[in-house]
Amino acid sequence: MENDLQIIRDKISKCRLCRLCEGTTNSVPGEGSSRAEVMFIGEAPGKAEDLQGMPFVGAAGKFLAVMLKEIGMEREDVFITNIVKHRPPDNRDPLEDEVEACFPYLDAQINAIKPKLIVTLGRHAMHRFMPDLKISDVHGCDKRVKSIFSKKQIILPLYHPASALYNPSMRSTLISDMKKIPILLKKINDAS
Repeated sequence: MENDLQIIRDKISKCRLCRLCEGTTNSVPGEGSSRAEVMFIGEAPGKAEDLQGMPFVGAAGKFLAVMLKEIGMEREDVFITNIVKHRPPDNRDPLEDEVEACFPYLDAQINAIKPKLIVTLGRHAMHRFMPDLKISDVHGCDKRVKSIFSKKQIILPLYHPASALYNPSMRSTLISDMKKIPILLKKINDAS
């Protein structure tokens, strides 16, 4: 598994499939446990992530670490990545062709790790797995998705941690939704 992730990392570092690689400092393939039961998927690297080559290391990442501690987890226990692996210029939203170009890497990471639960962070990440839903309607609700995977995968959509930075009232919603992760994992493990 770890070897598979290293191969994927190497491919991402050399990727030139879309324009996102232009003008970036580092690719940001993702990091965490190759045996993670939970995979967090955000939208795209930001400035701090581009500089360090690691996902969720800016202000939103610090809040994600706080939320993980709330549920008894550390970054090292999970795998954290993004839909796209290079920072979009000026932190704009990734374009559909950029998402399409990067998706095989994300799919390979999912297949290498085989997480029991995928937690999407924000509407752009959720849209990749559940394009017809609105995050305001489904945040904190687990969904079983089959359309893009050969078997059913459980997805838990959450608001992006950055939303709490811009709107402090979202903090309690995010923490409440995050607390569903250990409960959901227990159900998944009890059922297997």
